[in-house]
Amino acid sequence: MIIITGAAGFIGSNMITGLNGAGYSDLVLVDDFSRPDRERNYAGKKYRQLVDRRGFPAWLREEHRQVQLIIHLGARTDTTEFDWEVFLDLNLDYSKELFSLCVEFGLPLIYASSAATYGLGEKGYNDAHSVVPDLQPLNPYGRSKNEFDHWVLGQERKPFFWAGLKFFNVYGPNEYHKGRMASVVYHAYKQIEQTGGMKLFRSHRPDFGDGMQARDFIYVKDVVEVIIYLMQERPESGLYNLGTGEARTFKDLVTATFRAMGREPAISFIDTPEDIRDTYQYFTQAEMGKLREAGYRLPFRSLEDGVEDYVGSYLKPNKVN
Repeated sequence: MIIITGAAGFIGSNMITGLNGAGYSDLVLVDDFSRPDRERNYAGKKYRQLVDRRGFPAWLREEHRQVQLIIHLGARTDTTEFDWEVFLDLNLDYSKELFSLCVEFGLPLIYASSAATYGLGEKGYNDAHSVVPDLQPLNPYGRSKNEFDHWVLGQERKPFFWAGLKFFNVYGPNEYHKGRMASVVYHAYKQIEQTGGMKLFRSHRPDFGDGMQARDFIYVKDVVEVIIYLMQERPESGLYNLGTGEARTFKDLVTATFRAMGREPAISFIDTPEDIRDTYQYFTQAEMGKLREAGYRLPFRSLEDGVEDYVGSYLKPNKVN
């Protein structure tokens, strides 16, 4: 039996599809299932049971003998939320409880960290454990993820296998419910569909042209493949970056979206809002050496291939994965 927390969400629901495709159907899905807007993310998929996230620790104490692995993807991911108590509850205390239960019951754990831990990238994007105490996240979300990583590394007792994955900019199907936190691909598709054009933030730095701000964009199907690899192969435990290792510009991303929609690019620029201008990231790029050294050999999809699949297979037909 495999547990997936955050199973009704974006990455979690893609995880269900990926596991089903790999022959795994004995799954227990954990989340807040009270939201009808996310039901389509898990409808029709193969699983054993739904468990409410608040009742999951008690459920695990009763059923742990049947569990082979926990994939902990559930979290509050809103980077614009500044109430620390929200993140303390959902991202820190809850994750610590699950980690401790995995230690107690001898269960392997794969959990979602985030590239938001790297802040403005002053220390680079190196997933070495030694840099974690010195990282300076820009918001409470990133702080919560970094504090959990730091706490995990400081534990004397850990699960016999664990991996914390620092997700970079993940995009792909099943993110329609995320509102402003959905990927730029999703928002570009909607804006292009409604207006025929796309507005990007203007650069406010002389070393970057407009639209040349860059991120490491990774397609959610690649994320799922990495998690399945770690689940099956169980290399050395630790923190792992999960991006493509190649930064691409927002102009590249939006151009790919126009092309996937069969339209000529029509891009304009607006000022970056002043309240986020000083902390706006102009470049992120994952160092992927550790994951490759751990034996992961599959190539990551190019931005163009990922956007083409996302737009053509899911956004245009209004389908979920």
